[in-house]
Order: sequence, then C-alpha cells, then structure tokens
Amino acid sequence: MRNIVSKKISSELKFVYSDNNTLSIIFQNNDLLLGVVGEFNCNLKELEKVIDVNIYSRGNSILIKSEPKKNELVKNAIIFLKDQFIINGTIEKKDIISSVNKFMINEKSNNAQKNIEYIIKTPKKSVIPRSEKQKSYVKALRDSEIVISAGPAGTGKTFLAVAVALSLLLEKKIERIILSRPAVEAGERLGFLPGDMKEKVDPYLRPLYDSLYDLLDFEKIQKKIEIGDIEIAPLAFMRGRTLKNSFAILDEAQNATDTQIKMFLTRIGENSKIVVNGDPSQIDLPNKSLSGLNHSKKLLSHLKEISVVDFDHNDVVRHPLVSKIVKAYSDQNND
Repeated sequence: MRNIVSKKISSELKFVYSDNNTLSIIFQNNDLLLGVVGEFNCNLKELEKVIDVNIYSRGNSILIKSEPKKNELVKNAIIFLKDQFIINGTIEKKDIISSVNKFMINEKSNNAQKNIEYIIKTPKKSVIPRSEKQKSYVKALRDSEIVISAGPAGTGKTFLAVAVALSLLLEKKIERIILSRPAVEAGERLGFLPGDMKEKVDPYLRPLYDSLYDLLDFEKIQKKIEIGDIEIAPLAFMRGRTLKNSFAILDEAQNATDTQIKMFLTRIGENSKIVVNGDPSQIDLPNKSLSGLNHSKKLLSHLKEISVVDFDHNDVVRHPLVSKIVKAYSDQNND
C-alpha cells in the first residue's frame, strides 16, 4: 500500500449533505479510499467504535447518517486519515484515535502541508505528532540544546525523543544516542537479579529498547548497540562523562534525585542535546520528595537554551481509555 504515496494522486473529497441527516464523502481515487477504509473496512469499524456512529462504505463513497455534530466529527476524522495516508502510506489504530482528538478535528485540512515540518522520518515509519503540545515538543527537540518534559504516560515523551534522536543519527548529524534511566523498581521489590551487569539493568531499560525496535529493524539496532552508535545505560553510569556529538535521553526522570538530574544535565558537550523526561505522578522513590524533576523545571525554565514542555491527559495518544484514567487520577489528586 505504501507505493501510493510516491504516485501523483487526486486527494480531493466531495461532501454531499442530504435532508435526512446523511453525509456522503465521495473519493476521486479508489486507491486512496481503500487506504482510508482499510482492509475489510477495519479502519471504519474502529472509527465507529470511537465515535459511536454507523459508517458505511459504498462504491467510491463513505456514508454517515447521524446527528449533524457526529457527521461533522466523522468528516473531520476522514479528512485527517486521508492526509495521514497520503503522507505516511499507512494508517494505524492510534491514527484513528488521533483523528477524533479535539486538537486535530479543529484544524482545517489545508494544515496538513504545514504539519509536514513536524514529521520525523525513520526507516520503519514516519512519526507524526498528534497534538499541538507534541508539535511544540518536537520543535524543542530539534531546536533546543536541553529539553525537560513532564506529563502522564502515553503522551509520547520517550517515543518522540527517541524518534528525533534516531533520525539525527541516521542523517549523521550526531554520532551517538545515549538512552538512560534510573534503576528504580516501580513500587515492587524484585529481589536479587541474576546475570552480569547488563542482564541486571536491562529490565529497567526495556521501554527504551521497545521504542527503538518500533522505529528500526531489530538487527540494525543490535548492530548499532554493538558498535556503540546507540548506548543504553542506567543513570549511575553517566557520572564523570562528557557527551560530545550525542543525543542523550534520561527517561523516568521523576525517579531521579535533584543531584542526579544536575549530574546528567551537566554531561552536555559540543554538538550535543540532552532530554529529560518524566511523569511526576509516578514517583517510585521511597521518599517522593527527593524527586528532582519538578525542581529542575522551575529552576531552569528561564534559560533560553532550555525548553520545558508540560503534557496533560489531552495529549495521551494510546488507547482513549488511558486519557480518561489519567484524568480521573489527576482530578482526584486535585480535590
């Protein structure tokens, strides 16, 4: 399906409104229609579940018969998915969720070209920010020497940072990616872990591996790790180093102390970037007051070389239920 992107195709849609609250979305190109509806209409079925509406595919048209508000919601979602397919050559489940995200449906379809500047191209996929806050974050990752971001799970903090880092490495704008996080247990006592040092710390670093494998083939990632182009290490191993021509990411920074975050930030060297990510609502330190993430944000936000980005539940791009869960816990903590 991806080869449709390389062809010059008609992306025009025609919208026909009927008196019985029926909206017909007519495609000028059948390949584009197939890409949007998905095999066996799987994309439309997923969109039906998200919006709670019946959607039909007939000939070269998509039909919606519902209240005007939901018709417009589907219309905007289809426009978004059409643009996504043209740009990226594929539609994933998270794209369907994003298509009804309030940040996206309020945008006009001609903003698609403007959004191209935010696309992160990697060998396995092109990564597109799903909200205005994510766009700001991607811009900061590209333009700022240091980025500090905080927000709930599922907002793309780690994934987007790894994607930008990998794109810069493949473009030879940097020589090395360094991925790090504190080796702190998430509310559990795992006890003694067998094996050498790598085997002991790998369980803590698994989310970083997952992001890499989602963007580049397993064999290529393994080779880059072997030759040192990509280094994955616990935070404790960063002390005393100076990072040159590197892109360093500290994940789960809510579990790093103020002293540790200061140590990590001061590793920065020539032609390097440092990113510090964390979720202040998921501190696993025995003494939560020792977390240095929020303090570093407040202390350093006035420096022009440092960008601070705060995400909230509106930026969650996982399953829509994740956003509701995050909001529920946030509301409870604010009561």
